[in-house]
Amino acid sequence: STEIERLHSLQALLACPTSSIGTVETPKDIKDAQQSFPILVAANVYNCGYHSQKSYGAASYFIQRPEGNILVDSPRFTPPLVKRLEAMGGIRYMYLTHKDDVADHQKFREHFKCDRILHQEEITSNTQEVEIQLTGTEPYQLDTDLLIIPVPGHTKGHTVLLYQNKFLFTGDHLAWSYQLKQLIAFRNYCWYSWEEQTKSMSKLLNYSFEWILPGHGRRYHADAESMGQQLQNCVNWMESK
Repeated sequence: STEIERLHSLQALLACPTSSIGTVETPKDIKDAQQSFPILVAANVYNCGYHSQKSYGAASYFIQRPEGNILVDSPRFTPPLVKRLEAMGGIRYMYLTHKDDVADHQKFREHFKCDRILHQEEITSNTQEVEIQLTGTEPYQLDTDLLIIPVPGHTKGHTVLLYQNKFLFTGDHLAWSYQLKQLIAFRNYCWYSWEEQTKSMSKLLNYSFEWILPGHGRRYHADAESMGQQLQNCVNWMESK
């Protein structure tokens, strides 16, 4: 196999939440793969890899910005990743989309002294000490380039994060389906209300973005106009369910 294919194989090994991908002996180039995380998505947005079994293998992301870096949902707290995040400037905020994807949030808080953000409706005994607890259903402007949008449905207090009107971090609210070739919500994993989730999806038509970066499912990239059309298709599909 080529060097790139080998790197991708080792990245998959490191990212696997259950450590079920194995090798006979420790690869000599495993450190190269460790150094490759977080992996660039676009601009200054990265995929952290190192998925955690505690969050059902959900993807997490890292936004590197001069005003303070943001960790979106929780990867595994593992030394190679922590060192890389330190080298990239640390973490100012740890934004959590909902209660399922908090994983190692406490360890990241203790190490980086970051402020965690989670909607009050998502607070459990494990997250009672979260520093910023959002309330209500109105959008919350975290900074000029960061807007948190409540999207009740999958869970009651689920939110999504819009960065620079370009990147939408969607948690378990919205993703691309490779099988259906369209944007979808997860009907069989809707724990609060499908009707509310459909309304929440319609609300997103008021915003402009080019990337959908989910916790589960495929990411999706398109120009803002095409994205709007795909999102409307998703709303129509949800209403038919």
